[in-house]
Amino acid sequence: MTSRSYAEYEAMFDLTELPDSVLDCCAGGAGFTAEAAARGVDAVAVDPTYELPANELVDTVRRSLPAGSAIVDAHAGSFVWHWYGSPERKDELRIEAADRFLQDVSASPERYVPGSLPELPFGDQRFELVLCSHLLFTWSDKYDEEWHLAALRELIRVSRSEVRVFPLVQQGAGDPVPYLPGLLERLSDEVRAEIREVPYEFQAGANEMLVLTRH
Repeated sequence: MTSRSYAEYEAMFDLTELPDSVLDCCAGGAGFTAEAAARGVDAVAVDPTYELPANELVDTVRRSLPAGSAIVDAHAGSFVWHWYGSPERKDELRIEAADRFLQDVSASPERYVPGSLPELPFGDQRFELVLCSHLLFTWSDKYDEEWHLAALRELIRVSRSEVRVFPLVQQGAGDPVPYLPGLLERLSDEVRAEIREVPYEFQAGANEMLVLTRH
């Protein structure tokens, strides 16, 4: 349950401005929804861990901070630091994001909805923009092509305009996802797909996002 900051989201998803409504799917302990809402956006986060009682959710977020660093340490040669500048800066951003999330989920729990892919608890075309980071493709060694197809179709269903997914490589060593081209071909009658470079890289070579736009 990683706690990523608004600044990380801006870079990962190449966000120059936000539309009226945004969904952060499988948001974990990210501070994005809180910051987007503070800017006047109808921002909602969804994650299965939001079902936890408040004290367990706090504990889960706190314990996730060192866990994320452990993955980086185990694959040190697969990560680069030019965006963060240093491990200390990354940790600082993640701690600030966790604090922002915990404050907001306590003050505005209606923004944080329990749910998980490939079935989300929202109506069709509920959000202008849907973001999904570090779930699809990241865990493609655990979730197969059919799961990804169902998940992408669900993200498209709840979006009025655009879906953005980052990154497009597997966790850890950053291996490519072998079925990504075929998956996009299967979706080609439903949406326009674009792979776009973004101003963020942490896993070496993971500097692209998938953008799906309704025809």
